[in-house]
Amino acid sequence: MSAAVLAAGKAAIADVIGVVRDAGKRLLGDNNYPPAIYRLSVDGTDIAQLISPRLISMNLTDNRGIEADTLDISLSDHDGLLSIPPKGAVLHLWLGWADTGLVEKGTYTVDETEHSGAPDVLNIRARSADLRKGLKTKRETSWANTTLGDVLQTIAGRNQLTARISAALAALPILQLDQANESDANILTRLGEEFDAVATVKAGCLLCIPAGKSQTPSGLSLPHVTLTRADGDGHRYLQADRDSYDGVRAYYYDINSAKKQEAIAGGGENLKDLRHSYSDRESALRAARAEWNRLQRGTATLSYTLARGRPDLIPELTYTLVGVKAEIDAIIWHGGNVQHSLTADAGYITSLELESQLPEDTVDGLYEEGAANYTGIIAYYRDAKSGTQKAITAGDQAKPRRLTHLYASKNSAQRAVDREWGKIQSRF
Repeated sequence: MSAAVLAAGKAAIADVIGVVRDAGKRLLGDNNYPPAIYRLSVDGTDIAQLISPRLISMNLTDNRGIEADTLDISLSDHDGLLSIPPKGAVLHLWLGWADTGLVEKGTYTVDETEHSGAPDVLNIRARSADLRKGLKTKRETSWANTTLGDVLQTIAGRNQLTARISAALAALPILQLDQANESDANILTRLGEEFDAVATVKAGCLLCIPAGKSQTPSGLSLPHVTLTRADGDGHRYLQADRDSYDGVRAYYYDINSAKKQEAIAGGGENLKDLRHSYSDRESALRAARAEWNRLQRGTATLSYTLARGRPDLIPELTYTLVGVKAEIDAIIWHGGNVQHSLTADAGYITSLELESQLPEDTVDGLYEEGAANYTGIIAYYRDAKSGTQKAITAGDQAKPRRLTHLYASKNSAQRAVDREWGKIQSRF
């Protein structure tokens, strides 16, 4: 065989090897980014390497309110060598990626275990260690002529928690508050609903911040997150008709009269009635306004799953979506519960529960009894450079209709204003 033929044969083989190598690189392209990593300790002992070959799934749900965060772990016990952990064991979790490092995700107390088969599987459920047993204990307490801050300080103190309360909420007055055979966890939920606030326990702190404001207790803005279509692995958008209610009504008893009085947020004929009666008009109106805000925030919801998990995402962040759908991209979204899922098959993903963000002035501005015969339109949008809210208007602002959503850009707000102003003008 001539040298020329041998050289040609070697070249052909090299070409084939190159094609196979390139094809292999393309097939492995999705795996070129660093792998997901985690650290899990039990009572201070790191067990991540021990359970990694057995891990079926790990799901962490970071809840927005006082409900305990949950950590669910499923492990293969195919060889029967796993021991069922005792109730009360404390798990400490970190999640992340090899290139960016780990993010601490808190501590959880094991309160439920299950072993099933075949094939044999050990399921472990742990709940946030911050939701102390004392928070579930029913108590008898009354407060009079005090403030929300003082009430929360009392609850935090008797549960060995540090109170971190928004200044805007701490000073709000409470004329009368009765805790009758009611747990601290339940009264925190009730106060959150009445004051349109998020009351929760995280990392040894009792936190109370305004709902939907995306702020820390000190008043600083939380990070704003931009997500693109490429970040998502699935979404579900729901726009619900909340027009069945024109407003919310709460009842109270005047101190000088035994007659039941009413306080209305919003306006119109079809009102949602709150079941609880209040001791004064201010408390009743505040509760009605809080419920009206919740109804407005619920007009649009979005479930969004990230193909690559984000351990830094927590409840109360705000989001801008890009390239998903025009109606979804047009408004700012506010974050609720966050779920981090790590599985042997699907890797690490993060699922978000979002709701439409309200403008900052909505709390005091939307409650116009009998709001009709609007003279104009006003809408708010988030300025991308400064992060502040700005307004777009049309018509006379003597009695404007305020649009519900906070828009993601000036153009989106302008289109909404033009559309709604055109509807008003067509009625004349």
